[in-house]
Order: sequence, then structure tokens, then C-alpha cells
Amino acid sequence: MPSNAITVAHSPDSDDAFMFYALAKKKIDSGGFEFRHVLSDIETLNRQAMEEKYEVTAISFHAYAFLHEKYVLLNSGASMGDRYGPLVVSKNPIKPNDLKGKVIAIPGKMTSAYLILKLFEPDFDSIVVPFDQVFQAVLDGRADGALVIHEGQLTYSNIGLTKVVDLGEWWSQKMGLPLPLGGNVIRKNLGSSNIGLISKILKESIKYGLEHREEALAYALQFARDMDPLLADRFVGMYVNERTLGYGKAERKAVQLLLDLGYEKGIISRKVNVNFADEND
Repeated sequence: MPSNAITVAHSPDSDDAFMFYALAKKKIDSGGFEFRHVLSDIETLNRQAMEEKYEVTAISFHAYAFLHEKYVLLNSGASMGDRYGPLVVSKNPIKPNDLKGKVIAIPGKMTSAYLILKLFEPDFDSIVVPFDQVFQAVLDGRADGALVIHEGQLTYSNIGLTKVVDLGEWWSQKMGLPLPLGGNVIRKNLGSSNIGLISKILKESIKYGLEHREEALAYALQFARDMDPLLADRFVGMYVNERTLGYGKAERKAVQLLLDLGYEKGIISRKVNVNFADEND
């Protein structure tokens, strides 16, 4: 691979596609870097990051607890829930307080959704399936409920499933903060100069999408599973917005709090101090 080649790995979802549209379609200055895109589900990316496979990758904030020595969080690209987030859904009605002991289909044990569900209800059994198969696990009777991320948060009712709890709503009521779900990280061994430059370029890609919403959304629609344009627009707006351009105080506090609570509850094995890349490094 050429020395100026940078692989950017992210999920094959409409919000990530929207975020990286300008970069993928060369709508902005690449700063002399040759950006290559790899698309994979978030749990796979979490685990590949453990091997430092890609220079830049989307990860779950939960996974950052295991990656902070190798990667640093970029200041842009975060997905934050504002009184909404991952859901638990079921075929038969279940009260939120009755999730204890139930079997839940989850999209991966390194996802932020799993960490948040463990904070909400520590005592449940889980089966790990790809994120786009959690619904089927419930419909097949293999699980009592499904932990839903990505577009499924807006489409679950189309197949007759009902909401048990919105973990983003619960988090907001309990913590009064946005819910951290995923972010972009960059390998520390690229050096501070490259990190600063790449950080600015990725931020410009997000900014371009927000300022040219119609064309960026048209590109993102090819990644919007089972969603019409209006619903896809709503979903993109949930996770690509002003918060995505950069972490404010509340967002930084929320990321640290999520990992602190994971440590206090024994879900994360050690305390982690969150570090963000400075675009001026």
C-alpha cells in the first residue's frame, strides 16, 4: 500500500455513508492522502481494531475501552442519541422490569448497545447474531427479545415487533446527557501531524454532507436497508448532525461516564481515561 494510503473502515449504513460521501466521491480536498473505504458491521470493526487493521475506523465506544492504547478518538464522526438510542424489542409484550433472565439476541458484546443494556439490566442471557438478524432470532423463537441498532430502530414495527425499552430514553432520564454509541478513531502510530490533518479532512466530509444534504442523502439511500427516502432522511438526521461535527462538553462527559459506569459495574475490566485527537496537533 502506498505510504499516503489511508483506509477508512465504517459500517454499511446510511448514516456512515452520508458522513463519508464527500470523501468517497472526492468532493473535498484529500490533503494528498489516498483514502480507501472498507465497509463492515460494527462488531467486526471493533474486533479488527484490536489488531490495528485499519488506520481509521468506526468503533463502538464500548470497544474504545480495549483500544485506547492503540487508537485515539477523532473529534468528529460520533453517533450520539438525543433521548433515543438502541432498543429492546419483542414479539410478545414484555415490561422493561421483566427483562431479567430473558434471552436477548444482541449484535455483539463489544457494542455500546450491549454495554448500555447491561447497565440497564445486568441479569439476562444473550445470543450473539449479526445486527441485521436479531429480528429473525425473535421471530424464530430463539430469543425473547432483540437488541436493535442502526435502521432497525425505525423499522421494527413493520414486522410486528413491539418496543420493550428505548435505552437512549432511559439514559437521558437517568443521566441528563446524550447517549454515546459510536465514534471514529485513528491509529496513534500515524503521528500527531498526520492525525491532525486527517481529522480535519474527515470533519470536512461530514460538514459537506450536512451542507449538501440532498446529494449526500441520495448517495446514502443505497445503504438504507428497507427504508424509504423520508425514513432514511430521519434516520440520518438522528445520527449525523451538529453533534457529529465535534464533541462538546456534554458529549465528552457522556463518553467518559459510560466507560466509568462500565468499569464500576464490572463490565469493563479497567478504568479508562478518554482521549480525543486535537485537530491542531
